[in-house]
Amino acid sequence: MARPPSLNAYLHFECVARRGSLSRAADELSVSPSAVSQQIRQLEEQMGVKLFRRQGRALRLTLEGEQLFQASSAAIRMLRDAQAHLGQNRDARRLNLRVTPSFGVRWLGPRLSGFVQRYPDWDLRVDAAPDPTDFDREIMDLDIRYGPGGWRGFPERAVLDDCVLPLCSPAYLEQLPDDPARRLQDARLIDSARALCQWDVWLWRMGVETPANRKSILMDRSSMALQLALDGVGICLESLALCAGEVEAGRLVPVTPQLPVVRFPAYWALCPERNLSRRAVRLFLDWLEGEAAAHDAGLARIVSDHGLRVESIAAADWLVQG
Repeated sequence: MARPPSLNAYLHFECVARRGSLSRAADELSVSPSAVSQQIRQLEEQMGVKLFRRQGRALRLTLEGEQLFQASSAAIRMLRDAQAHLGQNRDARRLNLRVTPSFGVRWLGPRLSGFVQRYPDWDLRVDAAPDPTDFDREIMDLDIRYGPGGWRGFPERAVLDDCVLPLCSPAYLEQLPDDPARRLQDARLIDSARALCQWDVWLWRMGVETPANRKSILMDRSSMALQLALDGVGICLESLALCAGEVEAGRLVPVTPQLPVVRFPAYWALCPERNLSRRAVRLFLDWLEGEAAAHDAGLARIVSDHGLRVESIAAADWLVQG
């Protein structure tokens, strides 16, 4: 039994029939005219008919060629339409997301299972990186960025606030003086280099004096600073947004209720206007809004249980003073 012609041969034939020239078909297919001619010759040999006749420099379809062209062009169109449809469906179920590392590990990561369960057929890619997304050069749908807001060129939506206060392990708190005014003076203070709110500015704003040679540790990320505090090394100045679970479980405790929880918008969802038309982006943002609302309800319980006071500020004010 003779082997049927390859799909490649039909593609070459359809292109020659449509363009009426071997050279023009070769340009469209990005191959040599001799390669196109070879495919046509093999197709004619396998089918046992002539598909073209020459009329001057042009190629004209024979009756058999016309019949094959009608069938092959319809089949190729159906294949291309199916490919486009599949690509659109796959794009509709794919979400490429960039987040800052600590937010991704400590806040978003534990919640993503709920999103995956709600949309089990979606493909999700999460890139944890501190660098902002270049949407013109990177395949990314949405960037959840940490900072004071006010980025130019993109619509931005506030996602989550930072609620910053001094935190440490219960064991470390027992080592500190009973007098709340002296606790920060005698403690080892753990800073996060990337945090908007850092110890020097916070202490100055709160009017808390510490020794010039105070014990301190500087970590690159909030997740690292929190881990040191959990290990009983010192006091971190971190946000309840990243450690609400540890505070609710009693693994981290506020150092003193006399100083307020500083609250300011810190996490923002950004993307080009064109991305907001994608169903995947809209549904993810709606899901994110619901998770943030549930998180805020949990923070209200923590504030109430520990007798804390919340003071809302503008993050930009702290950055200017810093």
